[in-house]
Amino acid sequence: MSRIGKKAVAIPAGVTASINDRTLVVTGPKGELSLTLVDDISYTIEGAQIAVLPATETRRARAFWGMQRTLVSNLVTGVSDGFTKVLVITGVGYRASVQGTNLKLQLGYSHDVDYAIPDGITIKTPDPTTVEITGSDKQRVGQVAAEIRRWRKPEPYKGKGIKYRGEVIFRKEGKKK
Repeated sequence: MSRIGKKAVAIPAGVTASINDRTLVVTGPKGELSLTLVDDISYTIEGAQIAVLPATETRRARAFWGMQRTLVSNLVTGVSDGFTKVLVITGVGYRASVQGTNLKLQLGYSHDVDYAIPDGITIKTPDPTTVEITGSDKQRVGQVAAEIRRWRKPEPYKGKGIKYRGEVIFRKEGKKK
């Protein structure tokens, strides 16, 4: 029995949800998101809640139950509040800036890295060493953050590179004399 799946997803004010042809469409102030529904799970909209329950007693239905409820919850949160990932750049001379529809990264290479900002994603640089990625789709926000981080992952000796805010980098000891 899924503890997460048993809880219904609350729909806040200003957000609407509808089920059309095995697709759940959620619309809110931050946009519209949709999810293709799985046959093993039944979805019902009751007032201001979306209930997600297994349609059958199969092992696959029980396995998908909690995950599908979380995906529905992410849709509702995305169109109402949105998602944010913050990257922190550490290193001498490492910096970032937004120029039009590109994110310009200076990461110690012989050239600057230009990252094209995808549609539906907003990137801000409040200071040269912080990059804020926001959007309504949690998966796309995480994917963009991972693609930017891939240019210079944090290294274990000095900790230089791009890391997520709150991420802990385990540092190695240097040579002992």
